[in-house]
Amino acid sequence: MRGVLTGFWVIAAVIAVGYALGRSGRLGEGGRETLTRLAFHVATPALLFTTLADADLGVLLSAKLLVTAGSVVAVGAVYGVVAAVRGWGVGPGTIGALCSGYVNAGNLGIPIAVYVLGDASLVAPVLLFQQIVATPVGLTILDLRRPDRTRGGLVRQVLTPLRNPVAVGSLSGVAVAALGLDVPGPVMDPLTLVGNMSVPAVLLAFGISLRGSALPARGPEAGQVLLSAGLKAVGQPLIAWFLAACVFGLRGHDLLAVVVTSALPAAQNLYTYAVRYRVAERLARESVLLSTVLSVPVLVGVAAALG
Repeated sequence: MRGVLTGFWVIAAVIAVGYALGRSGRLGEGGRETLTRLAFHVATPALLFTTLADADLGVLLSAKLLVTAGSVVAVGAVYGVVAAVRGWGVGPGTIGALCSGYVNAGNLGIPIAVYVLGDASLVAPVLLFQQIVATPVGLTILDLRRPDRTRGGLVRQVLTPLRNPVAVGSLSGVAVAALGLDVPGPVMDPLTLVGNMSVPAVLLAFGISLRGSALPARGPEAGQVLLSAGLKAVGQPLIAWFLAACVFGLRGHDLLAVVVTSALPAAQNLYTYAVRYRVAERLARESVLLSTVLSVPVLVGVAAALG
């Protein structure tokens, strides 16, 4: 329980600083936008490259990865079907689907993995799946939905992921790891330093966005917010437990690990993506906030039941 609360305290403290900056206006009217652009175009690609370049890609063949992938696809599909039936649109549907299954594996998942599971590497399967598969697919859909992306032919559309800085950072890191390349220190060290800005920038921008915001699920997107937060906080952990225990036969610490990582709240960088593509910003902000609040008792309950 201490690990869960410690992880959330770190996140909440930085978000609170961002909120205070927003209230004071110290960064000006464009502060949030500047932090978002910094995170999306520079810091996050650098962080993903340095993280994945040293990753053990062997986890991609593990049962834990299959459980993670299955739970993400399942909740994303549920949200996508509902979004299509209700006519919420491709952009909001994509953001909502990501908020339903894309977990905060980095800045919250790693400390919780350390304090609750005793091993930070246990978050690697979900981190790799999200950065290798979920992020490129989601951002490609958001890219292709823009009017200026409808021109240029099939080749331009196929190459869309290669023009997205986040996807490029992820795929480049995977390529380096797969080829077993050793990146020299003079190259890796500056990238690491720049990448270290990603998490604080995302959290500060998220905190600034909360200035003047109402309680979540009170606006016109209430149904979308409640659906995505409910799938994230309750649906995904339940699906992960079913797949792990009943399909793949995981037990003990392995079962605890996959359920805990699946019960993590939606990642704050989803709000960064929404701002970058100017779609469903309120949905992303409120879904992340509500799923974060709901995940506290869920994570404590999972740790108590399976730990």
